[in-house]
This record gives sequence, structure tokens and C-alpha cells, in this order.
Amino acid sequence: MRLVHLDLKGAAPRVSYLEQVFPLLSQLGANGILIEYEDMFPFKGDLEILKSPYAYSEEDIERIQQLAELHKLEVVPLVQTFGHVEFILKHQKYQHLREVERFPNSFNPHVPDTLALLKSVLSQVIEKHRRSTWIHIGADEVFHLGEGMDSKNWMSHNKGDTGTMYLNHIKEVLGFISTQYWGLRALMWDDMLRKISVGALRESGIAKVVSPVVWFYAPDFDAEQIESGFEAVWFASAFKGTTGPAQTWPPLSYHLKNHLSWLKVMEALPQLAPLRFQGIVLTGWQRYDHYSVLCELLPVGIPSLAICLQTLVNGGFTEETKRKVLDSLGFQSMHLEQSTCEGRGVFPGAEVYHMVQQVNDHLKESILKALEEESAIKGWFSPYHRKRQFGNPRNMESFGSKVLKLHEDWESFVHDLRVQLEKVYFPDTVEEWMEENVSPYLDQLRELVQDYR
Repeated sequence: MRLVHLDLKGAAPRVSYLEQVFPLLSQLGANGILIEYEDMFPFKGDLEILKSPYAYSEEDIERIQQLAELHKLEVVPLVQTFGHVEFILKHQKYQHLREVERFPNSFNPHVPDTLALLKSVLSQVIEKHRRSTWIHIGADEVFHLGEGMDSKNWMSHNKGDTGTMYLNHIKEVLGFISTQYWGLRALMWDDMLRKISVGALRESGIAKVVSPVVWFYAPDFDAEQIESGFEAVWFASAFKGTTGPAQTWPPLSYHLKNHLSWLKVMEALPQLAPLRFQGIVLTGWQRYDHYSVLCELLPVGIPSLAICLQTLVNGGFTEETKRKVLDSLGFQSMHLEQSTCEGRGVFPGAEVYHMVQQVNDHLKESILKALEEESAIKGWFSPYHRKRQFGNPRNMESFGSKVLKLHEDWESFVHDLRVQLEKVYFPDTVEEWMEENVSPYLDQLRELVQDYR
């Protein structure tokens, strides 16, 4: 299986955009999607507090699954069950469930309410995905595990360690799923398992009910440390969202090399029999966690995704693979080292792709150049002049028309960019992206123009 990860804890696309994207994913070689809803799920009853104001409706969830089915994409929902639960633990209502009181990252596994809450979260999500044969329970990066008082007491009374504590909680979560939802298969991220001995893993018995998803996102790595004791294994690569929390443009060759490394691991797998390889998740993180800024937007990451998917499908990145990618995206050429693609592009969100490229390449540079290199501004329109509102008209006129034109051009461009972003995203995402990537530079120009006028 080749699952494309949709990380909805930031910049969740409108369903109308997914409608355009799913056929492309299918065409490029994906046969499933891993949906990490976080606060975009339409939680009900006691859990309603977890919903984002822009959360999908129940009809949206149904529509997403119909679209996936139409394009032969298996839907795998992901529910975080241990770490990365800031969207739950930030609420005062659930503060008592934190492992460490100060941090909203991870659950305290010793409070009965934790499992009770997880059962109702899982139930609501699974009930709305009755066609799915898989569920992903997350369980990665459980920061501060073992640092809370309850955990310290447990470890001293039971002569236990954090590994045992981790496995106990995971067993309870998996036990609930296997008894309540017979036949539903579970996946989990593997990073916390890496620190646990093979003996302890075997003894826990979780291998019978869950498959680990072994993730490495670097361009080259050595995956010899794949856990034994499991019958089946999944891998996870990345097409965006792993090269910096505020990254706005995916480095193409970096992600391509990551997939080429995974292909090598897959070739070596038969020697690890009886371990069965079941699938790979192409992750596309949208935030590093609930509180961090947005990284590369989905339309901006589509060329990277296309390259990575086609590389997996064709067992390498050949000239033919490259040609297929260019044809399916409507580009003429690509430059991996520069991370650029030339041509109009006819994929969903191509306008956003080009406009973000403009912002990245020119916005900051053109504004700083105008403000810092123009000697008439430095000499006759300094912060001192502007604050006291005086200046020599003769010198001001020498830079005025240039600055006004630059301002007018960027304002009109940003207006168009907003229109394109609104086709793909809800208002909160558009605001956030603009405030992070456009305002810091455009505001300086706006203020200068205002003072000038």
C-alpha cells in the first residue's frame, strides 16, 4: 500500500480541493490516504470542545470517504493516543490528564480517565469510518513520559521503566480496539519502540495486534534496526514538512533521496523473512505540533509528492519517471537541486504553487532593496524624518513614484494570492499564512507609503 498522509492539524484543505486532488493522487500511484484529523473531526457530545471552529461536518467526512472510494483510495484514520495530544490537553477540562502538569503534550497513562477519554475519541472516529480496515494510533514522541509524579511512583513500586509503562498503555488502547472493533487492524509509529528491548516487545504481545510504521525522513539512513518480533512492518517517508518548522518550499532532491533510500531497504527486506512488508506512508507534515507554525502548503508540496510517488511506483527515478511526473503536472522541466519546476502547471493548486514561489523569491528581497538601498530614503526620509513628519519634497519625489509603484504591484499580487488561497483553505489558514510570510515585509512598505503620503 502507498498511503499519502494528510496532516489536518494545520491548513486543512476544503473538501472541494480534495475533490480535485484525489484523482491526481490515484493517477500518481497512491492507493490510500492516512488522515490525521486532530481538531478537524466533528466531535460530538462531551468531546465537542475539541473541534476547531472550521472542523469538517459529518457530511464532509462522508464525502471525503466517497471521493476516496471513487478513486480507489483506502482511508486510514489516525488518532493520537499518547503523545502529540496538545489539541486535547490544552483544554482546562482535560488538564488533569497531563503527564507533566506544565506541558500539554502527553497523556498520564495512570489516570483511569485517560483511557476512558481515548475510548470515546476512538469510538467517534471509528464509527464514522466503518469502511476502513485500518486505524493508526499514532503513539510517537511521547515527550516527558516518566517525569510525572504518578509515573515516578509507579516505576518505584513496580520496579518498572518507561518502556514497560509505554507498552502497558499501548496494550490497553489496542485491547479496546481489538475487542470493540473486530477485524480492524492497527498501525503505530515506531520511534518509541526503538528504545525498548526486543525481549520486552515480544513479551508484551503487541506484535499480534499492531504493525509498526518505521519512519526515517533523512536523505540517507540505515534501517537495520527494524524491530524484530513483529509479523508485518510498514515504512514512512516524507514528501514535505520535515526540513524545518517554518519551511515554505520543499527541497525536492532531499525528499527524492529519502525515497531512494527506502527503495534500497525494500530490496533488502526479503532477507529479514518472515517479516512481511505491507506498505509505506508518504508523510506530509503541516505543523511539527499543534502549536508550531505552518510548514509547506499542500499545493506547494504536490510536485515533491508526485516525484516521490512515481519513484516508488517505478522502483527508481529514471528519465521516464521524470517525464511521467512532468506530464501529469503540466510542467516542461524540473531542476531538482534548485527545487523548481518550469511551466504553467495544470495540477490542483498550481496557482498557489506559483504565487508562493513569487513570495519566496521576490517579496522580501524587492522590499528590503527599495527600503535599504535607496539613498534618498536613507538620507531624506529616515525614521527620524518620518517620526517628526518633515522632509525635503525635492528628495522625496526622487523615490516616491518607485516606492508607490512597488507598493501597488505587491498589494494587487497579494489580493490575488488571497483569492487563490481561499479556494483551497479556510479563513484561519489564509490569515496565518499571510501573517507569517507576507505581512512582515509588506507592512514595512505599507508604513513607508503611509508616511510618505
